[in-house]
Amino acid sequence: MPRIPPEVLVPARADEKYRAARLDLLRQERALSEQAEEVAAARRALPPGPVLDDYEFTEETADGTLRRSRLTELFGEHRTLVVYHLMFKRGAGEACPMCSMWVDGLQGVHRHLARHTALAVIAGAEPAALRAWGRTRGWHDLRLLSCGENTFNRDLGAETDAGDPRPAFSVLRLDGSDVRFHHTMHASFPPDGAERGIDLLSPVWQVLDLLPQGRGDWYAGNDYVVG
Repeated sequence: MPRIPPEVLVPARADEKYRAARLDLLRQERALSEQAEEVAAARRALPPGPVLDDYEFTEETADGTLRRSRLTELFGEHRTLVVYHLMFKRGAGEACPMCSMWVDGLQGVHRHLARHTALAVIAGAEPAALRAWGRTRGWHDLRLLSCGENTFNRDLGAETDAGDPRPAFSVLRLDGSDVRFHHTMHASFPPDGAERGIDLLSPVWQVLDLLPQGRGDWYAGNDYVVG
């Protein structure tokens, strides 16, 4: 890709005050990009994590039957597995609106991800409730699995001791016949980080941050999304 000269970022009719501010912002954007590359490299270089149990999950198939799958089976032909821990408790009428927004994005890009990794959405809700919610949202191509009968979410830090779910992405990898934990990214950085931990994985937040008004106190809703 040809190198873009800084001048193209500044409209010809911009005054010097705007030009100086925009070029200063460009320097900050470059520094942020370089730091992001360093963090990504450090994440990839993490040493092998602990071996996980071969948990059993349940999902409702298209014909309404229940299928049970072990964690090792979720990898399919891949050596890595990305899990989105969906905030959807047993007995709840619907999933978390913000979590659902993230999974909307995964539905949109799943074909690209499938070239590189396996992908699953896991929650504590009943299999039938998960599939019904997936149909409502249009998640026709994602595996929606219930962990309501095991401790998977709690063991990976995606559920509190009281049983309350936490939104998170986890990356697991196969090491021979074992599943090893690689990395979990939560919605906020513990112990007291800003709640932007997994925001980089959703284009919604990135576009809102481009706007002059920013993201404000907006919160996603389930009422305006039709599958």
